[in-house]
Amino acid sequence: MDPVTIESLDQEGRGVAHAGGKVIFIEGALTGETVSYSSYRRKSSFEQAQVTEIHKAASMRVQPKCMHFGVCGGCSMQHLDAVAQVAVKQRILEDSLWHIGKVKAEIILPPIHGQTWGYRERARISVRHVIKKGKTLVGFHERRSSFVADMQSCEILTPKISALIPLLAELIGSLTIRDKLPQIEVAVGEHVDVLVLRVMEPPSNEDEAALRAFADQHEIQFWLQSGGPDTFVPFHPLNAPQLSYSLPEFGVIMPYAPSEFTQVNSALNRVMVGRAVRLLDPQPGERIADFFCGLGNFTLPIARSGAQVLGIEGSAALVARARQNAVFNGLDKDSLSLRGMGGEGVEFAAMNLFEMTEEAFVMLGRFDKLLIDPPRDGAMELVKSLGCGNGGGGNAPRRIVYVSCSPATLARDAQVLVQIHGYSLKAAGVMNMFPHTSHVESIAVFAKS
Repeated sequence: MDPVTIESLDQEGRGVAHAGGKVIFIEGALTGETVSYSSYRRKSSFEQAQVTEIHKAASMRVQPKCMHFGVCGGCSMQHLDAVAQVAVKQRILEDSLWHIGKVKAEIILPPIHGQTWGYRERARISVRHVIKKGKTLVGFHERRSSFVADMQSCEILTPKISALIPLLAELIGSLTIRDKLPQIEVAVGEHVDVLVLRVMEPPSNEDEAALRAFADQHEIQFWLQSGGPDTFVPFHPLNAPQLSYSLPEFGVIMPYAPSEFTQVNSALNRVMVGRAVRLLDPQPGERIADFFCGLGNFTLPIARSGAQVLGIEGSAALVARARQNAVFNGLDKDSLSLRGMGGEGVEFAAMNLFEMTEEAFVMLGRFDKLLIDPPRDGAMELVKSLGCGNGGGGNAPRRIVYVSCSPATLARDAQVLVQIHGYSLKAAGVMNMFPHTSHVESIAVFAKS
């Protein structure tokens, strides 16, 4: 097979080339390189392949730091210089906005980025006891496979958790339930490191003793999960500090449970929240909605401005946590009244935002500004509901800050906001929440003229 020249990178970080009338997506290849490849999937119009030889390397190619790169499916861009990774993600955002949404941002915001290694504080790690190998494997899945990679470390996990990988494999291999423990959920807080063991059978007395000794020795807290997210229970030690992260710029501390969603990169989350609030520019007396609010990551910092804030989330459990966090930080109505500050403070409500209608949006009342932070599916039904009825027209929110984890759905929703509802896309930019992966986190600002 003749070598090909890589023309660009796609949204998965794969090199894109053309050969024999087909588009070839090549893992491990970079823009400008000449490579040979081996295809593992062939279709009439495209092939998926992996690089087998690099004849001409790109100047931005670097040696991957992780010994498991190429086998583990957790990272796809370690062979690309970290600064170049951010540039690639910026291009993906701009291309998505134009080619999918037919919109362009008036201003491209400077990218937000932070440390590139040891940043990941949330993860789901697989466990499998392999009889043929005579050992227990703890790690992420291999690329394009259901097999668990045989890992000794992970360069993007926090150093402490990375160092525990082989020790956890040894521990679990010694348990009577080693075949009934398929997963470990990692949650690293500011004062405690939690490992949630998914157990399909209760551990024996001997297992419990081993788990307690391991937790004490390595200063972590074990939780057990016997079923769904509502079955997470602390195991040992029971007097460990609560999981939490802080947003010092806003004087906010956010307690959470390991089953509740938080960003994987708390350092970058602080910078992201700061940028989002500054772009939203909340003022005392304004009424602002935070859609897909989760446990209040943006809601509580916005409320520090003195604005009246309504946080809306589909999960009733997260709404309950958000209300607790508002009380914890003194931002609920009662706390403000006790301090003689008055005002409405922050409120929360549970609502299925994927079924939002114009009528339902109008029932929420008038908002001066919105913050929208949806999952990968985006917020199509919500943005469609903004332009009509009493909630639209001259009463439409003047400003919208949209935080996205999918450039494609951001672009789709941006098209509705700009071309149907008459907003201008004032600014957009990327935030490198997940270095060395193809994941693109971004932020966009829409405003009424």
